Amino acid sequence: MKKLEEIIALQLLQIKAIKLQPANPFTWASGWTSPIYCDNRKTLSYPEVRNFIKIQFARRLMERWPEVDVVAGVATGAIAQGAMVADVLGKPFVYVRSSPKGHGLENLIEGDLKPGQKVVVVEDLISTGGSSLKAVEALRNNGADVLGMLAIFTYGFKVAEDNFTNAGVENETLSDYQTLIKVAAEGGYVSSDDLSELSNWREDPANWKK
Repeated sequence: MKKLEEIIALQLLQIKAIKLQPANPFTWASGWTSPIYCDNRKTLSYPEVRNFIKIQFARRLMERWPEVDVVAGVATGAIAQGAMVADVLGKPFVYVRSSPKGHGLENLIEGDLKPGQKVVVVEDLISTGGSSLKAVEALRNNGADVLGMLAIFTYGFKVAEDNFTNAGVENETLSDYQTLIKVAAEGGYVSSDDLSELSNWREDPANWKK
């Protein structure tokens, strides 16, 4: 029987939410050259995958942080994911913008968040952890007690691990990079040469060049 992280990785590959192209790499917004591109918003277009992720998020959240009061999503990729999880659990939902709204109340956090409430943050993807932890900071600045973060997928970069540790934020993901390349190799999504390049990139993504 496949483990949960393997099932999620295979689903992401099957719907092309994750693309692996070592021979024709992508350029990230950060400027990094990468053999992988992940867009977990695609999961929303596939009801079976969407619902599976929603249920696994809800199950994991209640196992780890049963005292949660509010579920928060990180804009924009995890707004829908977070809202669905909150709905399953019957919990209030808020979401955190990447920057304050430029008009009206200029909110950074949308929804009704009360000081002292215990919050779990839902995210679609963790790379360096920068944008995710910016959302955590905004919630804390508004009086929230952030219990932790749940994400669909992580690249598992050491810089992300360090950033979460330094911020004092627990985090869990449904799947990860090491599992992904294992599943991709087993499923014929990549060749042995591709596998080598994918491993090399993971070791030093900032300096990897094809």
